[in-house]
Amino acid sequence: MVHELADYERAPEQCHLTEEQLAAALFPTAPGSAPALFGHVAMDATGQPVGFALWFLNFSTWEGVHGLYLEDLYVRPAARGTGVGRRLLATLAAICIERGYRRLEWWMIHWNPAARFYASIGATPMDEWVPYRLTGGALHELAGKATVVT
Repeated sequence: MVHELADYERAPEQCHLTEEQLAAALFPTAPGSAPALFGHVAMDATGQPVGFALWFLNFSTWEGVHGLYLEDLYVRPAARGTGVGRRLLATLAAICIERGYRRLEWWMIHWNPAARFYASIGATPMDEWVPYRLTGGALHELAGKATVVT
């Protein structure tokens, strides 16, 4: 379904995730290792997957506690409008409350019609913050300038 999401977001050529990579992130096998990625899959009445949420922990230095960052939320077109997305987000909100996390955050592509849904559950866009990303050659160039800090 991650590749379905990439198609939906008009960027299928940018999605390189393999089943093996996803399994390794969700279920690490090295002794003493813990997952850095968590996920929930929504199933329909026949047991077929119809949606998913992939998330990880972040940390707020202002709040002094962890938060939950929703990396991807996807509901297959046939299941949209049935409450699947709301139930997935409610599950994540419940995890936040249960664990004392104060934030559930995510990014949304600006043209996504889900903005109305997000507003209906009380989510607010954070338009005063601008996301940045460092990848490829620029990431390697900056990494080459690293020094060991003691």
